[in-house]
Amino acid sequence: MTSFSTLDTFVFLVYFVVVAGYGLWVYRRKKSSSGRESHDYFLAEGSLTWWAIGASLIASNISAEQFIGMSGSGYRIGMAIAVYELMAAATLVIVAVFFMPVYLKNHIYTMPQFLEQRYGKAVATTMALFWLGLYVVVNLTSILYLGAIAIASIAGLNLFACMIFLAAFAVVITLGGMKVIGYTDVIQVLCLIVGGLVTTVLALELVATISGGKGVLHGATSLFHSARDHFDMVLARGNPNYMDLPGLSTLIGGMWIVNLNYWGCNQYITQRALGASLPTARKGLLFAAFLKLLMPVIIVLPGIAAFALDKSGALGDAMRVGGELNPDRAYPTLLALLPAGLKGVAFAALTAAVVASLAGKANSIATIFTLDIYKKRFHPEASEKKMVWIGRVTVVVAMALAVIIAPMMGIDKKGGFQYIQEYTGFVSPGILAMFLLGFFWKRTTAAAAMFATIGGLVFSIVLKFLPEMMDLRFLAPIGFAVDNGSGVYEIPFLDRMLIVFALVVAGMALISTMGRKDGSAKRMIVDRSLFRVDGGFALGSAVICVMLAAIYGAWW
Repeated sequence: MTSFSTLDTFVFLVYFVVVAGYGLWVYRRKKSSSGRESHDYFLAEGSLTWWAIGASLIASNISAEQFIGMSGSGYRIGMAIAVYELMAAATLVIVAVFFMPVYLKNHIYTMPQFLEQRYGKAVATTMALFWLGLYVVVNLTSILYLGAIAIASIAGLNLFACMIFLAAFAVVITLGGMKVIGYTDVIQVLCLIVGGLVTTVLALELVATISGGKGVLHGATSLFHSARDHFDMVLARGNPNYMDLPGLSTLIGGMWIVNLNYWGCNQYITQRALGASLPTARKGLLFAAFLKLLMPVIIVLPGIAAFALDKSGALGDAMRVGGELNPDRAYPTLLALLPAGLKGVAFAALTAAVVASLAGKANSIATIFTLDIYKKRFHPEASEKKMVWIGRVTVVVAMALAVIIAPMMGIDKKGGFQYIQEYTGFVSPGILAMFLLGFFWKRTTAAAAMFATIGGLVFSIVLKFLPEMMDLRFLAPIGFAVDNGSGVYEIPFLDRMLIVFALVVAGMALISTMGRKDGSAKRMIVDRSLFRVDGGFALGSAVICVMLAAIYGAWW
């Protein structure tokens, strides 16, 4: 790796000063719009504009696991991995139309609050504790550790020092509350997009050079022809990466569960819009959906370019560690090739992605702990100032725990993107079933919700380890089992989620129908008028759908 130049350091320091200075300015100027200090701190109630909401959603979502892990998947698999980003665009539209009106109409500010209002305290407390553990042990640690690895490898710095820097930077932003996070995320997203596009342009120009031409357009054309199989959007059963992206399941199966749970039932994400009016929230989600369409160009395309460059020998041994190929080296390798100045811009983009995600995750942890655990279970009469203080302490404690335990989790060995997907995927089907039935089926009981909480996890574990107990090759003809390369037939991850979701919904329906009515289970205020949208939102949604159809139609 090449070291940072003085110009790169200057560019990065400018980014740092601008973000920190703007955050301080926003913090000092913010005024309580709701009269409730805790709601201003945790939700920025009524303060975030639609463009700030949309930018914050993307800044919080895109982090090192995308830049490093998904770009590495672009090297290994190709553009098909972009389904996570493209499907998210469609999912954001669905969440804006069907999820957000229910939350806002029923004055929901946290996901555990929804569960308590709908199913009672037992379900809400169980899930609040679970979410806190998941956010700290899986999400916060992986974002911090992967980000530190990437930054340390690019800048030639000590890994632990990078972890401390990222954690401290994120804490400073988070202590200012959601309004500071939301508006600084606008700058973070701008850095992310500009820096990401710079890296993509460089990669395509390098591809053009090795093919005897010049320019981005020539590079894109040459890349498409030299790595044609990397542009298949839906993988065939014979593809060696079918276990990761099992054909049509990426479009009509388990991928919907991944995205609907992430974008619609996740405090980390929904929190950005829960303090806004419905029109503002919907515009913000739609803006985020359009930004999502850019992500394959910024994240996946550089990985494919690195594949073509490596195949031509242009990267030497840069993609190998200890003589073995490591696809996750794709993005850092390209960044190392950037000229002075531009390397600082790309480095700032990566840092922005990591810090924004850390800040958003820490704020969500503080919100759930303060509003759903501390206030409701320990100190119901806590003052507004006390809750904000507890929230800030929670941020510091959570980040300190992440710094301590991240090196022990083996995240770098498993692969960050796969690490997060695997562990959240064990519970996503149950959580989504609990929310959907809670929204739209008034007979759903608290007992059924508790079954979804525990049953979804149990079903996922059983199906995960089922191949070790019995031969599943009899499922191969119907597409639900695939040879993993070692003669063992496994159920692909996304198919497993779809099966678990179906089992949980069936179990919830049976329990709710046959069991006694539970007085703690309450119906949400849901009527068809909530789902009406204005003409501008409908037009924007239609444009997104047409673009997605065109992409998959062209590169099926």
